[in-house]
Amino acid sequence: MQEKHLFEYAIVRLVPCVEREEFVNVGVVVYCREKGYLRSAFELNEARVRAICSDVDIDEVREHLRSFEQICTGGEPAGPIGKLPAGERFRWLTAPRSTIVQTSPVHTGLSRDVDETLEALLVKMVR
Repeated sequence: MQEKHLFEYAIVRLVPCVEREEFVNVGVVVYCREKGYLRSAFELNEARVRAICSDVDIDEVREHLRSFEQICTGGEPAGPIGKLPAGERFRWLTAPRSTIVQTSPVHTGLSRDVDETLEALLVKMVR
C-alpha cells in the first residue's frame, strides 16, 4: 500500500475590489515537503470575475497568475524568490497581502498522490 504524505495548500483568490472584500476562487497552490513538491493550478472564470467587478483587467490578472506558476517552478525566471527552497517559496506565496491576488489561510491534509490532490482541490474549490 502506498503511504500518505503530509501536504499544505491554499486557495488562490482574485479580489478585484480589495475594499469590498469580495473574491472569486481562481486557483490552488500545493506544497509537500517530503516530495519536494510545489505546484499551482488555475482556472479563471471571467464571467464570475466580471459579476463582482466589471472593469477588472483580465490580462493583468493572468500575468499575476503566471507569476504564481513561475514562483512554484522556481529558478531564474522567477527572479530572486525563485532561488529560495520550495518551502520558503510556498510561505512567500501564502503570506497575507493586500493585492488583487491573495491566498486563503494554509490548510493541511494527507495524500497518496499530490498531483491528483492538486486537481481534486481545483475541481472542488474553484470550478
